Amino acid sequence: MATIKDVAKLANVSIATVSRVINNSSKTGEAARIAVRRAMEELNYQPDPNARALVSRVNDTIGCMVFDVSDPFFGSMVKAIEKEGRLHNKHLLIGNGSHNAAQERETIELLISKRCEALIIHSKALSNEELTTYAKRNPGMVFINRLLPEIPHRCIWLDNHYGSYTITQHLIELGHKHIACVTSKYDIEDAHDRAEGYQDAMREAGLNAEEISIERAEPNEEGGEQAIQDLLGKGKPFTAVVAYNDAMATGIISVLIDNGFRVPEDVSVVGFDDVIFARFSRPKLTTMRYPIAMMATRATQMALKFAAGEATEMEAQVFRPVLIRRQSSAVAPHEKS
Repeated sequence: MATIKDVAKLANVSIATVSRVINNSSKTGEAARIAVRRAMEELNYQPDPNARALVSRVNDTIGCMVFDVSDPFFGSMVKAIEKEGRLHNKHLLIGNGSHNAAQERETIELLISKRCEALIIHSKALSNEELTTYAKRNPGMVFINRLLPEIPHRCIWLDNHYGSYTITQHLIELGHKHIACVTSKYDIEDAHDRAEGYQDAMREAGLNAEEISIERAEPNEEGGEQAIQDLLGKGKPFTAVVAYNDAMATGIISVLIDNGFRVPEDVSVVGFDDVIFARFSRPKLTTMRYPIAMMATRATQMALKFAAGEATEMEAQVFRPVLIRRQSSAVAPHEKS
């Protein structure tokens, strides 16, 4: 494989001249430029993009860290980032953080080492202090689904408390008094805020939020199955379930139907996120629409502006989810005529 030294030798110029030609420097004469390009073509030489970025201080790659790229929620997020990046001739490099501090740190360091100047980071395991330190060292780093008090203008996040409060209130308005809550097992703000939103809605309605314990599990279909099995095993009556996300809601519905319950005639189940399968499940899932694509697009625009030094003063940006009423929630059984 040809090297930059081979190109310089064939073109009869210095390595520095070849580097200037590769990076379109105006300091190189036309004759040298032609000689270098001819030599590159003859040798079929392809410049190393990392080396080129090192010289030009420009990179065509956006870095992104998510919890799990196989999750439909994060798939939507990544798709929106890639779409916006392509408008700016940028490619996307993705890494999973898995809500694990060591893995998140390793992934962020990898993205930085690949000279991704624009970075969209979804981190739940690392501390505010550590993430703020990364941000101060990397001007193009933006955080999604996370508020860092020291740098709120570099953050985009969702009002999770409002979302959970709203969908619990929806069930209460349908006459449900015995409402269970199934949430994520991870010690993250999203899980805490959604559990608190559920509890606040119950208390304000004069209902006992402690009557049915909050079940915690992996935030996926299998976690939903396990959580509802544990809830059924406790023998406490309930007519509705507030799930942490749509994936858990799907697992919950599956177990309920397998155990002879009708959804929503016997038990209403609601989710959170409004991922693609929420519209196609049976019954179609009542949920909170998480505007993740809109948030990811905005985060990408911000990261690119920050990386290019073009960003003016930006304000912290918080989004609100929207209630989507579908078929999985209905009037509480005892309220029907």
